[in-house]
Amino acid sequence: MTHDDDDGYNGWTNYETWNVALWIQNTEGLYNLARRYDDYRVFLSRTGLTGKTPDGVAWNDDSLDIDELDTMLEEL
Repeated sequence: MTHDDDDGYNGWTNYETWNVALWIQNTEGLYNLARRYDDYRVFLSRTGLTGKTPDGVAWNDDSLDIDELDTMLEEL
């Protein structure tokens, strides 16, 4: 399910990207792990993160804006 509109979601491309970024930035353990990476796909594969965020968005959802998540990781 997509929760976006023409302008994206809270400044992000879509709800799914925003939600994944939210959980990474606001969960201490994930945040500390994520600071080691600047590539979201590498972050996923090296941490073994599977399943979904507590809000039900898959960590590897097809609608994620990977470039935007890479930028977020670079800025951590």
